[in-house]
Amino acid sequence: MKEVKLQIKNKLGIHARPAMLFAQTANQFECDVYVTKDDFEVNGKSVLGLMMLVAPQGSEITIRCEGPDEEEAIKALTKIVEEGFGEE
Repeated sequence: MKEVKLQIKNKLGIHARPAMLFAQTANQFECDVYVTKDDFEVNGKSVLGLMMLVAPQGSEITIRCEGPDEEEAIKALTKIVEEGFGEE
């Protein structure tokens, strides 16, 4: 199991486009991906689940990956969040 805590940096937080980008990336890996905010955990491969987190700019999320390619998955997903989902 790999886990990382990150802060949402992009101005609009996790809305439809960032959720889709995150889920599409997560779905490229075999491992299970979970995202937690304020004790509410969702499937990181689900766009709807990610949007239900209501994660605005500045909020902290935890990404947890479990499975054969968890190391690669956590690196790819961390990069997306740290780069603000490609937004300003």
